[in-house]
Amino acid sequence: MAPEQMAEPPEAGPVPPPARPLDAIDQDILQMLQADGRASIRSVAERVHVSRANAYARINRLIEDGVIRGFGARVDHERAGQGTSAYITLKIVQNSWRTVREQLRVLPGASHIALVGGDFDVLLLVHTPDNRALRELVLTRLQAIPEVLSTRTLLVFEEEDLEPEG
Repeated sequence: MAPEQMAEPPEAGPVPPPARPLDAIDQDILQMLQADGRASIRSVAERVHVSRANAYARINRLIEDGVIRGFGARVDHERAGQGTSAYITLKIVQNSWRTVREQLRVLPGASHIALVGGDFDVLLLVHTPDNRALRELVLTRLQAIPEVLSTRTLLVFEEEDLEPEG
């Protein structure tokens, strides 16, 4: 195998348990928590028709299994002072995904990173205060990463998060 075709070694870290199948109650709990991550155990239990202890155990199992990765707030980026959003596509050096990902994770305003197939390798969603900050991010920060071969910026004119029905 040529060096450029060799895969990177697997990442170190804890190995998650094997995924367990989710039943209808688990699916209902997930839907409810996606709509309202602050829902009480009592309200979850009532909605899915199980005891509070059962709801608590199920939520803990979903967390332990890595199905639920965390809880957070859905932010209106414009109202939070991040009025410019863009998807940035990147072409990167072959087999440099892990290295590039670590550098993208710390970029100010980076919101979502995906390794994809197609005409480019990485799709990055960023939120910045304005076009000047976006330009600085792309021209100074992204294009300075040695493994980034090229970028293309797609400015977002309007966006809407699709929220689960609650």
